[in-house]
Amino acid sequence: MTAPAPLPSLSRIRIGSAPDSWGVWFPDDPQQVPWQRFLDEVADSGYEWIELGPYGYLPTDPAVLTEEVSRRGLKVSAGTVFTGLHHGEAVWEKTWAHVADNAVLAQAMGARHLVVIPSFWRDDKTGEVLEPDTLTPEQWHNLGSLTERLGQRVKEEYGLQIVVHPHADTHIDSEENVVRFLDATDSDLVSLCLDTGHYAYCGGDSVKLIETYGSRIGYLHLKQVDPEILADVRAKGTPFGPAVAQGVMCEPPSGVPALGPVLEAAQKLDVDLFAIVEQDMYPCEPDKPLPIAQRTRAFLRSCGA
Repeated sequence: MTAPAPLPSLSRIRIGSAPDSWGVWFPDDPQQVPWQRFLDEVADSGYEWIELGPYGYLPTDPAVLTEEVSRRGLKVSAGTVFTGLHHGEAVWEKTWAHVADNAVLAQAMGARHLVVIPSFWRDDKTGEVLEPDTLTPEQWHNLGSLTERLGQRVKEEYGLQIVVHPHADTHIDSEENVVRFLDATDSDLVSLCLDTGHYAYCGGDSVKLIETYGSRIGYLHLKQVDPEILADVRAKGTPFGPAVAQGVMCEPPSGVPALGPVLEAAQKLDVDLFAIVEQDMYPCEPDKPLPIAQRTRAFLRSCGA
């Protein structure tokens, strides 16, 4: 009888989850589970690390939040901020105020990263087109230079690394645009949060990106898309929010990309990386996330993580 193949050693990968996997997109929304339930259930699912999610969903008093996460055996890997830096200097002060609030809390919780999500060109709830889906050369310049400024200031003032998150329905989405953004920014100031589901949603190959731009990968979001639903979404031009409601982001391992090869490619970088599970589910029934989270954690253990 042949012995089973040993699991790959993924010793440099730190697995966690996030409010997003519990259907949380907003600081306060009647369709979302209370924050106490999220913390209880993410701990019950076997995760050690969490993200803060939208600012204001979890308590913003560091003393309160420290007590709440500590007694559940949890630690914080990152905060999340939303930016529209391609609009230039006009949005800098407002952006910085939003970033600073998040950075203060993330730093106080011992996190080392801020996940930076570019603004959507169409509304994630209604699908309303807010601006063109492509950037002008000037806007690309703004995006690159101001993101570098953001990275520099966040590092100097809070000791955090920004990791920019390519995202569906934003201007940093496809392989072409992700590579253009990376090539336009300083690797010492700007790293990438590679979200495997969003990158696949936009036609990208996560393993290829890790192998090609490995030094720029500072953080991972683990996510899969349903190929059949994605094909329908692409054919109809469905906006991201309604696509999520349609189930385009699915439970591993039923979708793409295969997460085992992604994790193995990330391990070969030989750096410590967070790999945070995010299964976009908004809105969702309150009893749906926990069993999915438990199964997903078991699946990732079967991959060696």
